[in-house]
Amino acid sequence: MRILVVIQGNYGKRIVDNLSSHAPKVWRFYIQEVPSRLPPVIDEPEEFLPETIPQVDLLLSLGENPGVAELIPDLVKLSRAKAAILPCDNPGWLPAGLKNQIKKELSSLQVDSVFPSPFCCLTDKSSNNEYIRAFARFFGKPEITVVCNAGKISKVTIHRGTPCGCTKFIAQKLVGIHVDEAERKAALFHHYYPCLASTKVGVGFKDSLLHYSANITMSIVKKAIEACQK
Repeated sequence: MRILVVIQGNYGKRIVDNLSSHAPKVWRFYIQEVPSRLPPVIDEPEEFLPETIPQVDLLLSLGENPGVAELIPDLVKLSRAKAAILPCDNPGWLPAGLKNQIKKELSSLQVDSVFPSPFCCLTDKSSNNEYIRAFARFFGKPEITVVCNAGKISKVTIHRGTPCGCTKFIAQKLVGIHVDEAERKAALFHHYYPCLASTKVGVGFKDSLLHYSANITMSIVKKAIEACQK
């Protein structure tokens, strides 16, 4: 699979470093950096688009500014991407109105898109698109299994990791932890990594995206421990 990753700063760089390190060897990543500062409204997108761009299957947008999302339909046209993933780990980067606008524009191009918020809630059931599902089989909502010995975790196997790499960090830290403490410790390790999700409350959420992401981590650890104790 060929993936165009649009990045703007450290948020995107950190994620793409993890993806490229742990993705299937046959995947190919192409990085498109955009300026760190973009105008509130982009009247002439051509000013910010590259002259040439690789042809890909999937576009992944990791911008830190609403202006990046505005460029995505044009980048999809240029790259001929067949699907797009636009995660929202900060509500300010992709406001609800803009998200709906981008989704409609991509749909008019017959391009499937998903907007996971936070990024680590993505699963292979989030879309029927083959490229989004292929990506989500490896990255998104974490899935792990654990081996327990004498009440402690002796091994953690990652079946799907978070795009930012947090799952691997937590998995390493959990080895040797007593099962009764694992869920609480996992939440602490999640913050220590640190998680890239915002402390702002997302649209439709009652808590911050950071806490929602931490709850995802706690739930998958709890599930894994319950399975190993059966």
